[in-house]
Amino acid sequence: MSLRTLLCLAVILAGCSSPKQTSKPGSPAQLLPAGWDAKAEGDKVMAGLIKTTAPEVKGAHDAHLAIVGDRAFVISEVNERQPSENASWSFIYSSVSIIDLRTRQVLDVLTVARSEQAFANETLPVGSCFVPRIKQVGPQTLRCWFASEQPGKRQSQTYFRDLDLRTLTFEKEIHRMKLQTSDGTFDLQPKYLYADAAKQGFKRKPVDAGLYLFDNFKEFDGQTYIAINNYLGAQEALCTLNTDADTLTVVGHFNGPGEPALTEPAVNRLPDGTWLAISRKENGDRNYWFSESKDGKTWTTGGEKDFVKNGAASKPTFDKFHGVYYLGWQERTTIEKVGRSVFNIDVSNDGKHWERKYRFETTKSFQYPTFVESNGQVWLCVTQGDTDPSRKERIMFGRLE
Repeated sequence: MSLRTLLCLAVILAGCSSPKQTSKPGSPAQLLPAGWDAKAEGDKVMAGLIKTTAPEVKGAHDAHLAIVGDRAFVISEVNERQPSENASWSFIYSSVSIIDLRTRQVLDVLTVARSEQAFANETLPVGSCFVPRIKQVGPQTLRCWFASEQPGKRQSQTYFRDLDLRTLTFEKEIHRMKLQTSDGTFDLQPKYLYADAAKQGFKRKPVDAGLYLFDNFKEFDGQTYIAINNYLGAQEALCTLNTDADTLTVVGHFNGPGEPALTEPAVNRLPDGTWLAISRKENGDRNYWFSESKDGKTWTTGGEKDFVKNGAASKPTFDKFHGVYYLGWQERTTIEKVGRSVFNIDVSNDGKHWERKYRFETTKSFQYPTFVESNGQVWLCVTQGDTDPSRKERIMFGRLE
């Protein structure tokens, strides 16, 4: 046997006895291929976004969406006077845009509710129709929620109104959403959530507005959950939604240590059953705050996590698509000094080890997105703008993947 043959055989045997390992024993499998370019993938997504708000709208924000068949329904708070938004602007109303997923065309834009609108059973008081949410609650019914509020003047009230999917018309009535706490069942108003938290030691001052259904609706063990918050009062709670979708029941409060002020949570449940909440932080370095719970009732004081650094005070997202966790968060880094111009989406199998899948960088801003999966595809809506410092001028819609 020649020396060359012996050398070749040695190489072959060495390769068989020492296979290449792509990850360390016990470490999570890598989700993204080598060389994955998160910014390039984010750019592709943004290139496919379409505007959903009506031509007359000048300010828009805080959108949410539902997918039914081949249509998307994007609900948001809008106004026709000026860019940005404020809960004290009574001219802000809630509208829903209907999009054909096949053609990516906006089919119609419907008004959900506006200040002082008269319905068959109740007339809304003066005040903004703020932070709307939407969910399919029956084969032919989409439910639209919104908070009617006038901060400093009265208790805000969350209402809902149903859209008939067959006729694409709203019912003539509105209904008051309810909240069940340890004290009983009440209208969904800030004072009742506050009273329940105060019994457990919450010490911040009560406020009369700012209470919203905030996170995505999520299903666990046949039960629908959603995280709610009082933005003005820095108060958060995990709730269940009943089968009639007209009452929230408080499972547990997670308000952190009192300081920092925590708001706008997103919550999910990890493979071991632990609940994990990410919250916007209003003071200090404003990086995101995490709290955990074994049962959804009792929560840790929490703190920051190593996998989220340099976060900004803005809405996070925490979803699970295709069996993978998607954590979305606003970065404090800015593009050309535009606020909320960088948004990251990290993915994980276990909620502990994360990889960057998307990085959205744009001077139009990329803020307050919502992501929803339907038939294996993930869709999104997001707030963007061109000239106003807030960049809260329109709602965009498209496909994430």
